[in-house]
Amino acid sequence: MLTFPSQESTFLFPGPAGNIEVLTTVPEKNPPRASIIICHPHPLYGGTMHNKVVSTLARAFNNLGLRTVRFNFRGVGKTEGIHDEGKGEAADVIVLANWLRTLFPNDELWLAGFSFGGFVAASAATQYPVAQLISVAPQASRFLSPPLTPVTCPWLIIQGEEDEVVSPQELYTWLETVQPQPQLIRFPGAGHFFHGQLIKLRETIERIFAENSMSK
Repeated sequence: MLTFPSQESTFLFPGPAGNIEVLTTVPEKNPPRASIIICHPHPLYGGTMHNKVVSTLARAFNNLGLRTVRFNFRGVGKTEGIHDEGKGEAADVIVLANWLRTLFPNDELWLAGFSFGGFVAASAATQYPVAQLISVAPQASRFLSPPLTPVTCPWLIIQGEEDEVVSPQELYTWLETVQPQPQLIRFPGAGHFFHGQLIKLRETIERIFAENSMSK
């Protein structure tokens, strides 16, 4: 069983379809308050674990005192296998989640994802017990066919109101049907990749979860 690196590291982790290329970071604050797995956007459209939004999420959660785990989906970088439309990718999330749960049995496990990664993380959250789910600019239509099993953990969704890739209105309409109701943060003027608003995105996430921590 691989131990969690004590500094930022990239390595290969055995997965169900072959090796998974993983990037981990650790917070300056010790001990870490939780661990989070962050999923990247669609691999067939250039998505990797080095995407700027994904990197921004990792920075935010490091600043909040979480260990972060990013990984390349199947067929990306050094990760083996082929794209599996989210099903196999969610299975890889669960393999990594089991690893973290074995290493840190008393720590919370969070999941996050951007765009297609938001769908992957949500799918994994319906199959594995997690303490928090964060989705940035997810595509609502992916949750409709087949219908997403209800997510029972707290769920934060962040959506740019000028998203040119996924439909914000489609997401808002779908969210009206979801129970329990996720927390929705709208970003006025933000496109899909949050160009010019990445610092605001990071600061918003840090503020929300710092406040949540203080209220517990």
